[in-house]
Amino acid sequence: MDKSLYLAMTGASNTLVSQAAVTNNLAHLEIPAFKADLEQFRSMPVYGDGHPSRAYAMSERPGIDYSSGTIYNTGNPLDVAINGDGWLAVQALDGTEAYTRRGDLRINTSGLLENGDGLLILGNGGPVAVPPAEEILVGNDGTITIRPLGQDESSLAVLDRLKLVNPALETMDKSADGLFRLRDGTVANFDASVSVAPESLETSNVNIVSAMARMIETARLFELNVKAMAAAKENDEVGTRILSLS
Repeated sequence: MDKSLYLAMTGASNTLVSQAAVTNNLAHLEIPAFKADLEQFRSMPVYGDGHPSRAYAMSERPGIDYSSGTIYNTGNPLDVAINGDGWLAVQALDGTEAYTRRGDLRINTSGLLENGDGLLILGNGGPVAVPPAEEILVGNDGTITIRPLGQDESSLAVLDRLKLVNPALETMDKSADGLFRLRDGTVANFDASVSVAPESLETSNVNIVSAMARMIETARLFELNVKAMAAAKENDEVGTRILSLS
């Protein structure tokens, strides 16, 4: 295979990988507390016979943007936003414990507390079950208090407490399902220092201007690589015609 064609092909294919990461970030622009994936290109030498004088571009995810979004009030008593550092513990679809900052909570048809992704919210003893109540309140420390049906405002009962954790970021990684887990496969311990803002949500940390600019940049890079492949084909055809005349 012509070396220039190979280099252009790898550049185009890795540009598509980069575009997919940017597109995913833009698709989650309105998702509460979404953390954007970072992406970058890196030059990799082509090893083989002889000296590795050529390099191709490789797209990779060097990490996650852990910066916080903006907290805004929703007026919904079940909504919570993490104040500062910390995470909500949830039960992933595979049954494992995972972590997210998405706090648009609701009660499902089984009476269990879940977030907008449909993931069960964990408390002190597992998924939080909420019985029918006149009122449900979430405190700054994650304590869930209810006013039972038929009771006055002075009859409040503590139901459970959200499991709030705050492991070191370097020990965490983002899984394919978009949730965060500890790299060693263990679960994080409850951290009483983590607090929440009741009746509030955190916005996504995706910067739409930067993401759109990056999308345009990668689209142009893809076009350049396609043109380079076309030029390699044209050069090959010219070389074949010249050889046929000799």
